[in-house]
Amino acid sequence: MAFEIIESCVNCYACEPLCPNDAIYQAKPHFMIDADKCTECIGDFMDAQCASICPIEGAILDDLGTEVNPIGSLTGIPMELLAQYQAALDATYQAALNDKSA
Repeated sequence: MAFEIIESCVNCYACEPLCPNDAIYQAKPHFMIDADKCTECIGDFMDAQCASICPIEGAILDDLGTEVNPIGSLTGIPMELLAQYQAALDATYQAALNDKSA
């Protein structure tokens, strides 16, 4: 049982000092988690500290590959509403491209 930080990590250093087991370390191109040290904060905290502070939603995965901090977890925006906003943004962008090429 261990988390993994993926390539969307921006090396912001927010998670590293919070890990109670010193499992997070700086690496290239992004921070990594030492699987031998990571306990997913079980026994120390109710929530994984790295996932609770990470500003990049979806950058931390559990051992099944599931996002521990999924999109919407920081903002509290429900996925359905986020999808509606994204669709509206995409439509506006597409309309602007069409107007520019016309």
